[in-house]
Amino acid sequence: MRIPSAGVSTLSVFYGIVIKMFFDDHDPPHLHVEYAGQEAKVGLAGGELMRGVIPPRALRLVREWIILHRDELEENWRLAKAMQPVRRVEPLP
Repeated sequence: MRIPSAGVSTLSVFYGIVIKMFFDDHDPPHLHVEYAGQEAKVGLAGGELMRGVIPPRALRLVREWIILHRDELEENWRLAKAMQPVRRVEPLP
């Protein structure tokens, strides 16, 4: 994973999963996920694992969360690309 030069924002934390978005990051829209010392990049469009590794159960939870919050996440992607503050997103219950 890269070290962000322009900053990073934590969007949500649930079940030990930390979801982050880098400011001014490259397309396609995606999230950076940390869990149990592992890191992965997960696409917003279909929840696809783009890079890295996290346990299957954690990936399923992230995918469920993306489905529930897709509109908010897409808006946050637009904000982050424009170097604007992003909004926190509710965790899974």
